[in-house]
Amino acid sequence: MTLLRSLVPGFGRQTTTAPAATEARIKPVFQVREDAHGYDVTVQLPGVAKDGLEITAQENQVTITGRRAWTAPAEWTSLYRETSRANFELNLTHEGDVDAEKIGAELKDGILRLTLPKAEAAKPRKITIN
Repeated sequence: MTLLRSLVPGFGRQTTTAPAATEARIKPVFQVREDAHGYDVTVQLPGVAKDGLEITAQENQVTITGRRAWTAPAEWTSLYRETSRANFELNLTHEGDVDAEKIGAELKDGILRLTLPKAEAAKPRKITIN
Protein backbone atom coordinates (compact mmCIF):
# COMPACT_ATOMS: atom_id res chain seq x y z
CA MET A 1 0.00 0.00 0.00
CA THR A 2 1.43 3.39 -0.96
CA LEU A 3 1.35 6.53 1.14
CA LEU A 4 -1.42 7.96 -1.04
CA ARG A 5 -3.70 4.94 -0.62
CA SER A 6 -3.14 4.83 3.13
CA LEU A 7 -4.30 8.47 3.41
CA VAL A 8 -7.57 8.24 1.47
CA PRO A 9 -9.75 7.37 4.50
CA GLY A 10 -8.22 10.28 6.43
CA PHE A 11 -9.10 13.16 4.11
CA GLY A 12 -11.11 16.01 5.59
CA ARG A 13 -11.17 17.72 8.95
CA GLN A 14 -11.44 15.94 12.23
CA THR A 15 -11.25 17.17 15.78
CA THR A 16 -9.73 14.58 18.06
CA THR A 17 -8.59 14.49 21.62
CA ALA A 18 -5.13 13.09 22.19
CA PRO A 19 -5.14 10.27 24.76
CA ALA A 20 -2.28 11.72 26.82
CA ALA A 21 -3.68 15.26 26.88
CA THR A 22 -7.07 16.90 27.15
CA GLU A 23 -6.22 19.42 24.43
CA ALA A 24 -8.35 19.16 21.27
CA ARG A 25 -6.44 18.79 18.00
CA ILE A 26 -7.57 19.42 14.44
CA LYS A 27 -6.38 17.35 11.50
CA PRO A 28 -5.33 20.04 9.00
CA VAL A 29 -6.25 20.10 5.34
CA PHE A 30 -3.41 18.54 3.35
CA GLN A 31 -2.45 17.24 -0.08
CA VAL A 32 0.07 14.53 -1.00
CA ARG A 33 1.66 14.06 -4.42
CA GLU A 34 3.94 11.15 -5.29
CA ASP A 35 6.48 10.74 -8.07
CA ALA A 36 9.47 8.46 -8.67
CA HIS A 37 11.71 10.64 -6.47
CA GLY A 38 9.49 11.02 -3.42
CA TYR A 39 6.45 12.69 -1.92
CA ASP A 40 5.45 16.36 -1.85
CA VAL A 41 3.12 17.23 1.02
CA THR A 42 1.27 20.56 1.36
CA VAL A 43 -0.39 21.25 4.72
CA GLN A 44 -2.58 24.25 5.59
CA LEU A 45 -1.71 25.53 9.08
CA PRO A 46 -3.36 28.96 9.49
CA GLY A 47 -2.07 30.93 12.45
CA VAL A 48 0.97 28.70 13.06
CA ALA A 49 4.37 30.38 13.19
CA LYS A 50 7.72 28.70 12.60
CA ASP A 51 8.45 28.46 16.34
CA GLY A 52 5.06 26.75 16.95
CA LEU A 53 5.72 24.01 14.42
CA GLU A 54 7.21 20.60 15.22
CA ILE A 55 7.93 17.90 12.63
CA THR A 56 9.20 14.49 13.69
CA ALA A 57 10.11 11.49 11.55
CA GLN A 58 10.62 8.05 13.00
CA GLU A 59 10.42 4.59 11.48
CA ASN A 60 7.51 4.75 9.01
CA GLN A 61 5.70 7.82 10.33
CA VAL A 62 5.97 11.60 9.98
CA THR A 63 4.14 13.68 12.61
CA ILE A 64 3.37 17.38 12.19
CA THR A 65 2.21 19.38 15.22
CA GLY A 66 1.29 23.06 14.91
CA ARG A 67 0.49 25.33 17.84
CA ARG A 68 -1.14 28.72 17.39
CA ALA A 69 0.38 31.51 19.44
CA TRP A 70 -2.26 34.18 18.89
CA THR A 71 -4.80 34.86 21.65
CA ALA A 72 -7.76 37.22 21.49
CA PRO A 73 -7.59 40.36 23.60
CA ALA A 74 -9.66 40.21 26.80
CA GLU A 75 -12.06 42.98 25.66
CA TRP A 76 -12.67 41.38 22.28
CA THR A 77 -15.96 39.58 21.58
CA SER A 78 -15.90 37.16 18.69
CA LEU A 79 -19.03 37.27 16.53
CA TYR A 80 -17.96 34.62 14.02
CA ARG A 81 -14.95 32.34 13.85
CA GLU A 82 -14.07 30.50 10.68
CA THR A 83 -11.62 28.14 12.38
CA SER A 84 -11.40 26.61 15.81
CA ARG A 85 -8.78 27.69 18.38
CA ALA A 86 -7.50 24.10 18.59
CA ASN A 87 -3.97 23.20 17.56
CA PHE A 88 -3.14 21.00 14.57
CA GLU A 89 -1.81 17.45 14.42
CA LEU A 90 -1.24 15.28 11.36
CA ASN A 91 0.25 11.78 11.28
CA LEU A 92 1.39 10.48 7.91
CA THR A 93 2.35 6.83 7.53
CA HIS A 94 4.59 5.48 4.78
CA GLU A 95 6.11 2.13 3.88
CA GLY A 96 9.56 2.98 5.22
CA ASP A 97 10.77 4.14 1.81
CA VAL A 98 11.43 7.76 2.88
CA ASP A 99 14.99 8.98 3.53
CA ALA A 100 14.44 10.78 6.86
CA GLU A 101 17.85 12.50 6.71
CA LYS A 102 16.86 14.43 3.57
CA ILE A 103 13.35 15.60 4.52
CA GLY A 104 12.89 19.30 3.72
CA ALA A 105 10.30 21.71 5.14
CA GLU A 106 9.27 25.29 4.36
CA LEU A 107 6.55 27.30 6.14
CA LYS A 108 5.25 30.43 4.45
CA ASP A 109 1.98 32.28 5.11
CA GLY A 110 0.44 29.33 6.98
CA ILE A 111 1.27 26.80 4.24
CA LEU A 112 3.78 24.06 5.07
CA ARG A 113 5.53 22.34 2.17
CA LEU A 114 7.33 19.09 2.95
CA THR A 115 9.53 17.13 0.59
CA LEU A 116 9.94 13.50 1.56
CA PRO A 117 12.55 11.98 -0.80
CA LYS A 118 12.50 8.25 -1.34
CA ALA A 119 15.51 6.25 -0.19
CA GLU A 120 17.80 5.10 -3.00
CA ALA A 121 16.89 1.46 -2.32
CA ALA A 122 13.19 2.22 -2.88
CA LYS A 123 13.61 4.07 -6.18
CA PRO A 124 12.95 2.14 -9.40
CA ARG A 125 16.06 1.01 -11.26
CA LYS A 126 16.61 0.17 -14.86
CA ILE A 127 18.15 -3.25 -15.31
CA THR A 128 20.42 -3.81 -18.30
CA ILE A 129 20.16 -7.07 -20.13
CA ASN A 130 23.34 -8.89 -21.18
